[in-house]
Amino acid sequence: MKTKNSIVNKSFQKLQKVFGVSMVVLCSLGLESCDNSFLDVVPDNVSTLENAFKLRNEAEKYLFTCYAYIPKNGDGVYNIGMLAGDETWVSANRASVTSYAFNIATGTQRKADPYMNAWEGRYQAAGPSDRYPLYDGIRHCNVFLENVEDRTKVPDLSEGERLRWLAEAKFLKAYYHYYLMRMYGPIPVIRVNLPVDASNDQIQVAREPIDSTVDYLVSLLDEAAVGLPPLITDTQNELGRITRPAALGIKAELLLMAASPLFNGNADMAGLTAKDGTPLFNLVYDATKWKRASDAAKEAIDVAEANGHKIFYKNDVGFTISQTAKTKLDITQAVTERWNDELIWANPNSRTYELQRLCMMPLASTVNHSQARKIFSPTLESAMNFYTKNGVPIEEDKTLTFGDITELKEATAADKFNIKEGYRTSVINFNREPRFYADLGFDGAIFYKSSSGSDETKEVIRAKYQDYAGSSDAFDFNVTGYYIKKLINWEQTFGGGTMYKDYAWPELRLADLYLMYAEALNEAEGTAATTEILKYVDAIRARAGLNGVVDSWTNFSNNPAKYTTKDGLREIIHRERSIEMAFEGKNYWDIRRWKTATQEFNEPVKGWNVFGVTEASYYQIVTLSQQRFVAPRDYFWPIDETTLIQNPNLVQNPGW
Repeated sequence: MKTKNSIVNKSFQKLQKVFGVSMVVLCSLGLESCDNSFLDVVPDNVSTLENAFKLRNEAEKYLFTCYAYIPKNGDGVYNIGMLAGDETWVSANRASVTSYAFNIATGTQRKADPYMNAWEGRYQAAGPSDRYPLYDGIRHCNVFLENVEDRTKVPDLSEGERLRWLAEAKFLKAYYHYYLMRMYGPIPVIRVNLPVDASNDQIQVAREPIDSTVDYLVSLLDEAAVGLPPLITDTQNELGRITRPAALGIKAELLLMAASPLFNGNADMAGLTAKDGTPLFNLVYDATKWKRASDAAKEAIDVAEANGHKIFYKNDVGFTISQTAKTKLDITQAVTERWNDELIWANPNSRTYELQRLCMMPLASTVNHSQARKIFSPTLESAMNFYTKNGVPIEEDKTLTFGDITELKEATAADKFNIKEGYRTSVINFNREPRFYADLGFDGAIFYKSSSGSDETKEVIRAKYQDYAGSSDAFDFNVTGYYIKKLINWEQTFGGGTMYKDYAWPELRLADLYLMYAEALNEAEGTAATTEILKYVDAIRARAGLNGVVDSWTNFSNNPAKYTTKDGLREIIHRERSIEMAFEGKNYWDIRRWKTATQEFNEPVKGWNVFGVTEASYYQIVTLSQQRFVAPRDYFWPIDETTLIQNPNLVQNPGW
């Protein structure tokens, strides 16, 4: 006699033929913790579905299995946006790190066994050892929903808790679909699991039109929001679980994507139809999609702020420090401070220890390169993207001229909290905004950390080839001369063993929502909403130590009326977003949805000559790579050729 578990196994095997994924049968995978406030659950294996939903304890373990599939964005290898674009670069020989996202940045994606293949869960797209394929996660969510919605099961579960758990599973199901859609465009939507006796016709699921998929996912997120708590009250055991602001925030992010040029009236997708001829994209631009996105973002902001979320300021330093150092901590700790008030959704299932080690640079000759690997290297273009000290782009500032950036300048006492006094470095490293100095390290830069106490100028980055932070190591070396400070918690220390303080990866910050709202509102209402738009943009600029947009552009820009037009304000918002969200894996997806990748990702990738020993040899601009982005092909991932053969109802993306 067949057991129910063996039947489920066969059903999973049939689905494997549809999607090409390796289905995990009821394998409960735990959420790791960084401290006692993190969700710390390591579920036991559950042998049968009957046992999984007999009692509350086992059902909760199954819920945490659903959580386990959240992409591990706190690891730079699995966060696609960190290395797939042009914001951060690594060594071309891959000796220091294996990243298949970097294959996308270098233009070597392929349709046979694609890199970062989230559809099938291969090549780092499904987390460590490819154990977390998203269609597996979706199936687990459906199993959970089917069983927990049945009131005859899990009899010891209270109704309030049942509604909350169902809401969490609905959120996760929607998020996993959204994550796939962002990469592939139209996808098969798995509303319910197929019966074990499903025919081949039933399991050969087709891709669905974008608009209907968005509507379905929005409905799931709305349903989830109703059942989710507005905030976590049990901070010892539940931090990291989904809340109402998180669900509403991801709904806003989804609708912002759907309103953007890549998805809204994209004529390049005219030929993408299902096998039955159904168009998968609506080719007619719909302005109301921006209104829908702005309304969603404002709702998320209002709910978040009503429940204590606010723009983060580091007000518990404990040392006497300058405002310069304080502002830099405000900026970086908004990302790295554990469970701070700005974090709407942080994922404790993704550890950040290794990410920090990949970014950190040695600050003394006694520090081994393996302790501070400095591999993740911001490009020269990333450095140029930040504003001047006057809060406008460097190419617009009418009071500052940078000229030949290989020209050197000596730091004075006025620069000492950002650049070591008396040190000579590129003119491009002077007169920049606080986020430049908070987020980036460079030759001669000050790195203020908690171990420095009140001595703000204690730690200096020396980056030439023979210096302690230089690129002399055979494997662990920086390739551009710029370093990421933003992602390193200020409590990092050397001596007696290198220590990095883990933090839950910030999937969604309030600042992110502010910029979503500003962008969508500008597109929906234009100059009629300028005052409201700038209210939210300026709140972020204030934390960054800058004056508001009107003051900065009026007094310092060679285009002072830029903010008075819809097009000009769009450019300002996009630039503000690219700076505020730098190195968090967001900018790559923004460039794609804005449909500007053809320009952004077809330029040479540049940095300093990190093998230079002297000032003259180090401060030479070198080209590391010439990126090649082919439109419309590279806007969406290819579906593996084998998957197309297995499921004849699927169609390939344009250009592949």
